[in-house]
Amino acid sequence: MADRLTQLQDTVNQQAEHFCNAIGVIQQTSLPSKFVNFERIGPQTPIPCPPQEDYAQLFAQLIARCAKDIDTLIESLPNEDSSIELQNSSLKRLEIENQGTARDLEEVVQKGELLLEKMQYSLECIAQAQLDMQITLKHDLQ
Repeated sequence: MADRLTQLQDTVNQQAEHFCNAIGVIQQTSLPSKFVNFERIGPQTPIPCPPQEDYAQLFAQLIARCAKDIDTLIESLPNEDSSIELQNSSLKRLEIENQGTARDLEEVVQKGELLLEKMQYSLECIAQAQLDMQITLKHDLQ
């Protein structure tokens, strides 16, 4: 559960970054507003060029995806309704399942080791047969 909480915190932090970046881009690309009865003396603020990318669409997608991730992480957290007995029975079931899988893995490893030994023996036989054949050819040529 701690990992899920850490993931949730990281995702919430990422969402905050998306919001801050979106506001920063809005500030950079927005046109200045004029106030009534307030004239600015001095150089006028240059009109910024239109953005090359559609930042609104980009940040909307990032924020929506991050919100969906947050919802998914929240849903994966354990309910308050789940009792300790229910959690313990679930852990016991998982432990039994893990033990069965461990036995299966041991069997597969043993079979693999047997196959490896057979292959090594076969390779030794092939190598010995090739050596014997070379020796026989040398004697026949002489």
